[in-house]
Amino acid sequence: MPLIPSFSKDKQVDKSLGHSIKDGVAYSVMTGSAESYFSAFAIFLKASTQQVTLLASLPPLLASFSQLAAVYLGQKTGARKELIVAGAIIQLSALACVAIFPVLFKEYSFVLLLGFVVLYFIGPNLGSPLWGSLMGAIVPENVRGRFFGARTKLSSVASFSSLIIAGLVLQFFDSLALTYYGFACIYSLGVVARGISAWQLSQLHDPPHTNSIPGDVSNLFSAGFFKGQSRFLKFSVFYGCMQGAVAISGPLIVIYLLKVLEFSYIELTINTAASVLVQFLVLNRWGRLSDLFGNRIILRLTGFIIPVVPLLWVLSTDFYYLLLVQAISGLLWSGFTLSASNFVYDSTSQNKRAGLMAVHALLAASSVFAGAIFGGWLSVHLPTEITIFGQSFSWLTSIYCAFLISTLFRLIVAFSFLPRLQEVRDVKSMSYHGLFFRVTRFSPISGVIFEVISRRKKGDYEGL
Repeated sequence: MPLIPSFSKDKQVDKSLGHSIKDGVAYSVMTGSAESYFSAFAIFLKASTQQVTLLASLPPLLASFSQLAAVYLGQKTGARKELIVAGAIIQLSALACVAIFPVLFKEYSFVLLLGFVVLYFIGPNLGSPLWGSLMGAIVPENVRGRFFGARTKLSSVASFSSLIIAGLVLQFFDSLALTYYGFACIYSLGVVARGISAWQLSQLHDPPHTNSIPGDVSNLFSAGFFKGQSRFLKFSVFYGCMQGAVAISGPLIVIYLLKVLEFSYIELTINTAASVLVQFLVLNRWGRLSDLFGNRIILRLTGFIIPVVPLLWVLSTDFYYLLLVQAISGLLWSGFTLSASNFVYDSTSQNKRAGLMAVHALLAASSVFAGAIFGGWLSVHLPTEITIFGQSFSWLTSIYCAFLISTLFRLIVAFSFLPRLQEVRDVKSMSYHGLFFRVTRFSPISGVIFEVISRRKKGDYEGL
């Protein structure tokens, strides 16, 4: 069985899809070894809780505006692949600066870190809507879920491996009281990986295409541009609201583990890796189920359970229990994220996809910023003890309050939007318990057997 399977009979398209998968793997090495430790690096630089939440939320928000610029430049120049590659080069350059300047100028360490992380996120955001447009053009619709599932699965392996290696490197240098050099090493690995990613992107086939939007980028905000896009807009509002609710607690996890529970770098790494490992085991299956039964059922199944996750963080501080929480999180988020991405592709037309994806990203980033800032404020200002009817109740940290409030907001979003979510494609019917059984009934060995049998029976990705 080849590591990168064939997805198209068109050799040029299939070769491009292979380069896309390799790009995803290299990109994931960078995120696993570098981006995953931005918050830890900020804590190393003595950043406050609110600064850490700002670092997690402001760069994606500011960078999302570059997607609008990308759509404009793509329309004006007709370029697509060139802008995607340029974005990758900007990102690797920013990462190199992250590793050097905050420590070189300690008086301005957080300001410099924040500035270069903003630039780091601007890079991929500059290419993101155009990349989405390009991939929407070359990935055959009937294998879209399986392609992105396979791509994300291999990327998860790379992310998991680089995450573990980076954690070991940090732990080693930290034990020698040379923690900064550990960060310098893992960021250097990230720079090299992104360089490889940029080369793979440069090899993609960019088929002839019409401009993503007619006229000027201002048309994005005209009523005519969004005509017939009500399903997409409703979904984007839902997705943005859910991301905002998640951001109330998300950026606080690293602070909770490093500052409150005083985890070592290797313990932090293992905790994070538990989620990535589960994603690797289930992503390809999520992709197959998405192709067969649609994205709506997966979004509803995972979307109604995801609100429970932050509540689980409050119940125990046991190291192994928290690994289980991360594993559950990885199972749910792998399906939700993959189906959300596929839903956007399914509900947008090729000629408007780049512009609509830019709007989608901007809504999500704005919500994440608001949620993270709110969560940071809660974690600092809420008490760790309250008295009700003369009875005192206390907990380990005020971060728990943010976790509980995140649960509440997630539930509100889920029950407000998910019941009205409609499937875009004609798909087979499936019950929720049947879907859940198909996802969770696996082991590393049975998963491989499942792959071989399904391919021999159905050919190249023609069914489950």
